[in-house]
Amino acid sequence: MSEENIYDEELEELKLRKIAEMRKRIEEERERRARIEAILRQILTPEARERLYNLRLVKPELARTLEEQLVLLAQSGRVPIPITDEFLKKLLSELHEQTRRETRITFKRK
Repeated sequence: MSEENIYDEELEELKLRKIAEMRKRIEEERERRARIEAILRQILTPEARERLYNLRLVKPELARTLEEQLVLLAQSGRVPIPITDEFLKKLLSELHEQTRRETRITFKRK
């Protein structure tokens, strides 16, 4: 066998391994999302779920973080279940206050 054939075979094998790893990661992420969705269906009222869905459309990263926090809080028993829309709004408001950056614009006149 020539050195080029061996190189091509190794490259192809490496590609196949990477594809298999990616598929495995994608499947694990799907399973994780399905578990989170199932828990959220149990702990959120329909109105709160709708608010979270709307938030996911506008700010997906914030929604993902909030979902994970809600699951952890519910599993540890630190929030009332079912979580209502009002409670979720209050939680979002508190989160906004913690992460809000104040913008100041100053004009310097000569």
